[in-house]
Amino acid sequence: MTQDPSTLYKLIVLYMLNKVKFKLTYAQISEFILEKEYTNFLTLQEVISDLQDTELIKPDTLMNRTYFSITDEGRDTLSYFGNRIGDAIRHDIDAYLDEKHLELQSEASITADYYKSTSGEYEAQLIAREKDVELVNIKLSVPTAEMAVSICDSWQKKNQKIYQYLMSELF
Repeated sequence: MTQDPSTLYKLIVLYMLNKVKFKLTYAQISEFILEKEYTNFLTLQEVISDLQDTELIKPDTLMNRTYFSITDEGRDTLSYFGNRIGDAIRHDIDAYLDEKHLELQSEASITADYYKSTSGEYEAQLIAREKDVELVNIKLSVPTAEMAVSICDSWQKKNQKIYQYLMSELF
């Protein structure tokens, strides 16, 4: 049976999202698929868009990052058609996820976003999660968008140090 290549690419994305217990960013998914040269950037864009349109994956956008998770419909689709992913490709995906697990999870577990509040101030919301549990959720009000962006960027880089400081000071 001949398979449409885009179907295989969709199944690869579903398989990746199903294998992890956290959301993956577009960059994380594309890093694997493009590095392995399974397809090109434009085709991957179409695949992701099709998966969203058919509600097999769900996007979440925070600041300039989009995170994806598999839906129940996506899991059902994968259970029916997942056997169309060859063993070599499964092995590549599993090896990638094993090798990059901590890095991928760290990126997905640390989020920062900002918005303009009704008072005219900007609020930066900084969150650190482990699995589905929020370890820290900090909201800071600042006068400018630039300050909020700077806080969000710093949180991405210094979240572990900040969390350790809070724990040592509070306990």
